[in-house]
Amino acid sequence: MDFAHSDKVKELQRRVTEFMEQNVYPNEARFHAEIEENRRKGNAWVPTRVVEELKEKARAAGLWNLWLPESEFGAGLTNLEYAPLCEIMGRSHLGPEAFNCSAPDTGNMEVLVRYGNEAQKQQWLTPLLEGRIRSGFAMTEPAVASSDATNIAASIVRDGDHFVINGRKWWTSGAGDPRCKILIFMGKTDPTNENRHRQQSMILVPMDAPGVRVVRQVPVFGYDDAPHGHSEIDFENVRVPVTNLLLGEGRGFEIAQGRLGPGRIHHCMRLIGAAERALEAMCRRSISRIAFHKRLAEQGVWRERIANARMKIDQARFLVLHAAWKMDVAGNKAAQQEIAMIKVVAPNVACQVIDDAIQIFGGAGVSDDFGLGWLYANSRTLRIADGPDEVHRNHIAKFELGRHIPH
Repeated sequence: MDFAHSDKVKELQRRVTEFMEQNVYPNEARFHAEIEENRRKGNAWVPTRVVEELKEKARAAGLWNLWLPESEFGAGLTNLEYAPLCEIMGRSHLGPEAFNCSAPDTGNMEVLVRYGNEAQKQQWLTPLLEGRIRSGFAMTEPAVASSDATNIAASIVRDGDHFVINGRKWWTSGAGDPRCKILIFMGKTDPTNENRHRQQSMILVPMDAPGVRVVRQVPVFGYDDAPHGHSEIDFENVRVPVTNLLLGEGRGFEIAQGRLGPGRIHHCMRLIGAAERALEAMCRRSISRIAFHKRLAEQGVWRERIANARMKIDQARFLVLHAAWKMDVAGNKAAQQEIAMIKVVAPNVACQVIDDAIQIFGGAGVSDDFGLGWLYANSRTLRIADGPDEVHRNHIAKFELGRHIPH
């Protein structure tokens, strides 16, 4: 297997890295300052000026919508070509949105590209691709174990030329942003269907539809992630036209599987970048900090942790690249085991490396001064989001056992 990136990818790596160094990293403090300024004024849920400025610069530089493979809408990159670019973006919480490559918009745009009709694309995909609006994915429910999508209980009932939607969703990331104009909602149109994978459908629900009520923004380890947020939303007798249905009744589970594959690998790519940045912070701290009359870098325990971090990150990266390659050459469905593997490995590696970075910073590590707390919270969340570790491990084991069970 050839691990060398093409000249095209190398040039994009250079350009994305340069953009991050010149524009993104220097503006991280300004981003937080704007959020706190808005919070003091009584409303943290306001889009920041700095991110909008970064988006304009990235678009002008031709570094825009890099994530969408096999489509005329994106940059024409394969998953394998996009992986190293996504890793660079993942080094900062500002990076993905600056390039219009952030979740959940990327997954939602991919759904619209793959499964939306022309009217749906014109109304919602175009402004998303242009970065004028944002979106949310309303799947998870507080009342059921949503790691099994067949448990979804929200209802979508046909009433003439409309569907009537009822249910409670949470962890609808991005719905706290006033730019969020559309949700992809998953619910049951045929709850009695004997095939439990044909009970669900997905439908487009505008945020301003009557009956859509944001109950609260759910914090993650105390972070509210304003102005993005993770919303709990109540849907009470929400009426939307039947033309808002995606693909067809009973095909929601099919769409979910098509959406989550690319979404999962994007998360893993970004986590590699987050882990790399934590390792860099760990190395710099070990060189500059003196304890017990010598630098931490001269102490065996920290050399061991730094070495382990390097090995784990590289192992995770190669696994991610292999999954991306498999998706490109064989398709998302054929790469299910590889995607499941990286979805377990990447968050766990990131959590361990970031945890060690927190440890070497001591008390400063658990403050917000170095951003490690937020990095850890985000990485730890991704051991649950898009399917918990246990579900993916079970999936991996089924594939492995299937090789040894006689047909």
